[in-house]
Amino acid sequence: MSVPFSGTIGRSRGIVDAIHKQLRLLNLKPVGRIAIKFDPFGSKASETRNFLFHITLPKVRETNPECVIKTEILSDRSDPNVEFKLRNGEKVIFKAGNLTTLELLQLYNKHITPLAPPPEEASIAIVTKASKTKGSRRK
Repeated sequence: MSVPFSGTIGRSRGIVDAIHKQLRLLNLKPVGRIAIKFDPFGSKASETRNFLFHITLPKVRETNPECVIKTEILSDRSDPNVEFKLRNGEKVIFKAGNLTTLELLQLYNKHITPLAPPPEEASIAIVTKASKTKGSRRK
């Protein structure tokens, strides 16, 4: 007697796959400016630096090339934080002291990405040879 299979055949690649999934969902359209502040000598700064790396990837920047990303390097042993100034005038601050890169990306996608306007679908008429010749036949 065998037990029926339930679950996935392949295994997840873990944290790398989860970060990649969040990056595919990332959209900078509702943001006008991002200010990232951290102390590079602090023990909690590495996750914020990784978030900075991921947010400045060319594929992510293409979603809003007008978004200004400002990095402030502090030396006062303060906790890192990420401040988003939205286009509608609101501010969203992530205190990133105890957050991982994946959690920062998930929070961004949960709270800020839904504020992006829906994508406009342009309807382009496809012109084929058959449709061109139908209208231009001589009688």
